[in-house]
Amino acid sequence: QVQLVESGGGLVQAGGSLRLSCAASGSVFRFAAMAWYRQAPGKQRELVATITTGGSTNYSDPVKGRFTISRDNAKNTVYLQMNSLKPEDTAVYYCQANLVITTYWGQGTQVTVSS
Repeated sequence: QVQLVESGGGLVQAGGSLRLSCAASGSVFRFAAMAWYRQAPGKQRELVATITTGGSTNYSDPVKGRFTISRDNAKNTVYLQMNSLKPEDTAVYYCQANLVITTYWGQGTQVTVSS
């Protein structure tokens, strides 16, 4: 069983920055591909960024060049650095751990970007 706890969300003005953290319990973190998703009101959950066990990253087009995903296996934590935030980035952000046969989700953290 893996528990994921996100933190770092909040209210920020457009153009500002936030760093989200997702702390994982258990000893399997380093074996998990990690991802950040987000869900805006009235919209489907969408993939934001992924990072493999080896550190390779991918980003959705709306956040490419502004967001950076990283991981610290020693701290069992994955991060999402969000710069140049826009009002359309407003959403609940979720952390996901993918162990191939099992997927775990965090409870989400709210990010609100004011114009």
